Amino acid sequence: MLGKFQQSHLRIEVSAPATVIHDSLLDTNNLKQWLWTQRFSPGLPEKLSVGLTFTSYVGLIAIEHKVEIAEDNCLRFLLSGAIDGYHEWYWGDGWIQSRLEGISLLPLNLGQTVSLLSLRQFVTNKAKTTAKTSA
Repeated sequence: MLGKFQQSHLRIEVSAPATVIHDSLLDTNNLKQWLWTQRFSPGLPEKLSVGLTFTSYVGLIAIEHKVEIAEDNCLRFLLSGAIDGYHEWYWGDGWIQSRLEGISLLPLNLGQTVSLLSLRQFVTNKAKTTAKTSA
């Protein structure tokens, strides 16, 4: 693999409960909405589960994801292709943490930051909508 080893750890506060964050990360319809900068291979199931392998595309660049962990507060992908490494997500009520490590020519920290900010906006809006409909 060409590129350099990169690592990035980011944690942000969000105005959303852990259940909304969980659904936003593991439900593929939600994933496609907040991760709008990427296209996904066809045939994704509704929920991510351990062992699932799929490909996402940033332009013409392909990144293969294998779901290694999919739990109530943790999601971990093994990455190959344009990124050789892993991406972990942890969350709880009011916070999300993302850890990305790998070898790549892509600017991983920039992509991770953009994705995390997009996710924060998505879960905040989803939490507001959920609160309004339950009130």
